[in-house]
Amino acid sequence: MEQKFVAAYDFLINWLNANVLTWNTAAQWACVFGSYVLTALIWRGFERRLFEQVDQKKLSSLSRSILRAVVDAGNVAAFVVVMQVCTAVFESMDLRPGVLDAASDLAVAWIVIRLVTSIMPNRVLARAVTGLVWVVAAFSIFGLLGPITDSLSRLSFSVGEAKFTALGVIKGVALAAIFLQAAALTSQFITKRIESVHDLSPSLQVLLTKTFKVLLYTGAVLFAMSSVGIDLTSLAIFSSALGVGIGFGLKTVFSNYVAGILLLMDNSIKPGDTIEVGGVFGVVRDMRGRYASVLTRNGKEHLVPNEQLITGEVVNWTHSDTNIRLEVPVGISYESDLDKALDLLSRAAVGMERVLHDPVPAARLVGFGDSSVDLVLRFWIKDADQGVTNVRSAVLVRVWHLFHEHGIEFPFPQRDVLLKSDSALSVRLDREPDDG
Repeated sequence: MEQKFVAAYDFLINWLNANVLTWNTAAQWACVFGSYVLTALIWRGFERRLFEQVDQKKLSSLSRSILRAVVDAGNVAAFVVVMQVCTAVFESMDLRPGVLDAASDLAVAWIVIRLVTSIMPNRVLARAVTGLVWVVAAFSIFGLLGPITDSLSRLSFSVGEAKFTALGVIKGVALAAIFLQAAALTSQFITKRIESVHDLSPSLQVLLTKTFKVLLYTGAVLFAMSSVGIDLTSLAIFSSALGVGIGFGLKTVFSNYVAGILLLMDNSIKPGDTIEVGGVFGVVRDMRGRYASVLTRNGKEHLVPNEQLITGEVVNWTHSDTNIRLEVPVGISYESDLDKALDLLSRAAVGMERVLHDPVPAARLVGFGDSSVDLVLRFWIKDADQGVTNVRSAVLVRVWHLFHEHGIEFPFPQRDVLLKSDSALSVRLDREPDDG
């Protein structure tokens, strides 16, 4: 081990003496740093205005990301041009511009990497990949990649019967990141294509989208594991044994996922439906693998487990038809004109903004109560997702005004007390004396 460190130290010293610690290389490093600072300062003013122009244009997220990457790489492109001028000057003086050539190659590599990673959806991972690939390119340009990879390949460890090297682990992580990002991009493309097919129902679109996502991400992970030498056969045996144990502990989670698949297949509940479940009334915004998102009229978003939608009672107001009938109960006094009250009640819903003209609103006599004659107004709407309490309130306000205009009285509870002559209960009326 000590000999390995000594050999690495000697290699580093020799590389520094040959490539850094000379007057020629010192002058070239000065040109590199000076040119970078100069181009960065000059480009900063243009960069801000170009970013503003890109943000003002109506572009897709992918196109905007690529254009921002082009603007971001502008100062590096200018740096490459200055490096080529400096290289020509050094060559004219019969000096070998090794550092300048390396700096130019690194700058070009950074531009290419920045443009390629601009299409990655995860920006944090994109920056990490940019830095990692650029470091690898730098080692390769300066001739350090070979010795470093040889050292990493000699660092090994074992997990059971499997043997891994540090280089293999690094490659595995890098490949996993690449495959997962490729799966994410492919998934976004497929999702957009599926959503553009209007012949598919919303539930079938969600089901196909989630199926492709699972297949793509699973394939990405398996390809990454296989590329670093992990035996997938032994992994399958281990995962089957582990799955039995996990299955008992995650029974509810698995049942929710299965229920979600069933809901998407039978099309009983789909995004956009207005449902009522467990005291929650709202519109289904999204259906995930474990739950459905239901947005209520007060802005609360309820995450209802899929299992509850399968086993519980669910009222789907818009399952096969968006038209629904609402009922508004109204009571009138026994002294009121019944025929006029029924006519006014029917007229109250006619001409309302959200009330349908066909079927025509209808008023009905439904019973005789203790203190009132019980009527009901029935009318239809087609937009239950916009709320039902608000349209009921608007109709009741119009009923209030019409009844008052035409002398129809609203009843209130009354009781008549009859005292028999032989009753033991005595009643005495006390009146205040008249001051006058």
